[in-house]
Amino acid sequence: MKQLAAVPICAPCVILSACPQREVSRVTTTAIWPVLACLSALLTVGCSSKAQTASSAGGGAGRGRGVPSVAVSTAVAVQKSMPVTFRSVGNVEAFSTVEVHSPVLGQVMTVNFKEGDDVTEGQLLFTLDPRPFQTTLDQAVATLAKDTVTARNAEALRSRNELLVKQGLVAQSDYDTLAANAASLTVALQADSAEVDAAKLQLQYTKITSPVAGRTGALLVHQGSLIRANDTADMVVINQVSPVYVSFAVAANMLEQIRSAHASGALPVHAGVAGTTGPPSAGLLTFVDNSVDPGTDTIRLKATFPNTDHRLWPGQFVEVTVELAQDPNAIVVPAQAVQPSQQGTFVFIVKPDHTVEMRPVTVARTSGNDSVIAKGVAVGETVVTDGQLALVPGAHVSVKPPVGGGQAPS
Repeated sequence: MKQLAAVPICAPCVILSACPQREVSRVTTTAIWPVLACLSALLTVGCSSKAQTASSAGGGAGRGRGVPSVAVSTAVAVQKSMPVTFRSVGNVEAFSTVEVHSPVLGQVMTVNFKEGDDVTEGQLLFTLDPRPFQTTLDQAVATLAKDTVTARNAEALRSRNELLVKQGLVAQSDYDTLAANAASLTVALQADSAEVDAAKLQLQYTKITSPVAGRTGALLVHQGSLIRANDTADMVVINQVSPVYVSFAVAANMLEQIRSAHASGALPVHAGVAGTTGPPSAGLLTFVDNSVDPGTDTIRLKATFPNTDHRLWPGQFVEVTVELAQDPNAIVVPAQAVQPSQQGTFVFIVKPDHTVEMRPVTVARTSGNDSVIAKGVAVGETVVTDGQLALVPGAHVSVKPPVGGGQAPS
């Protein structure tokens, strides 16, 4: 016969078996619930033991498999030549600004451009009514012609009387009067000639041309407008936008470094509008102010840009980068690898066992998408460039493949 396994007997069951016969009914009725509770406890203990055993086995298997890796992107710190630069915020200024006025009083007959047009030097902008000026010129020419005839006649009369006065046939006083009259008419001819030239000049002023090549602004007068001579109101404003200046200020303590670098040649300057695409515009530093602003302890600089593509516009604020020199042995990592913290900047270094180390770094400068590391990273070390938010020191990482396919370095 099979032996039954020993089953622990709880206290209520012992009490039930020890009860006298006459008490069975009463004991059975009162003790049935404790018996059921005892059996339920036995089943619960057995199931819990199996669950703990399975859990322990599963946990051991999980520790054997290891924790999941964090997918990251990486890059290798390299050594290369990088520019030594500083940055500032500048303002674009027109190379020259011309406010067009009329030097004569007249009525606008024609407007020969549209506001916002690019104009060339000498291009006709406005035409004033030339008729009053032409009339004045004609009068001056007629006066000159009349006085010319009179002057010739006076000179001929003086010449004839010159011989007679020598012969004593004409009084000297009469000759002197004739000579003075002839000389006076000669001078009058010079005045008449000047009047003709002035009238011609006034007539030329009825054609107003552009003194510079540039971009026209808003048109402030229209056909039929009456223009006063040298009126304070502008007819149009022309800005020369090719080339242009970019003016900016730097701290006065950088003056010596800038002057030293500028002494060896013109310094390259780049300027771009924040948020725009494409490379920044390139120019040269052409002006260093002769005094420091005592209110701000800054000095004003100015760079000249060819601006043939008209990307820079007068009045714009631009980000300015001045290149002082080249550092041939800079240690460079992608700028997105450098992360800020309350203790300073840091990077995550990927170690050979595919775990990461959080390492503080000192950034010398940032140029475009690259950061030059002064301290904290060695050439050849691998840094994390994406996925830092999911990392903690010692975390295990796996490298994402580069965008576009291919295998990323492990």
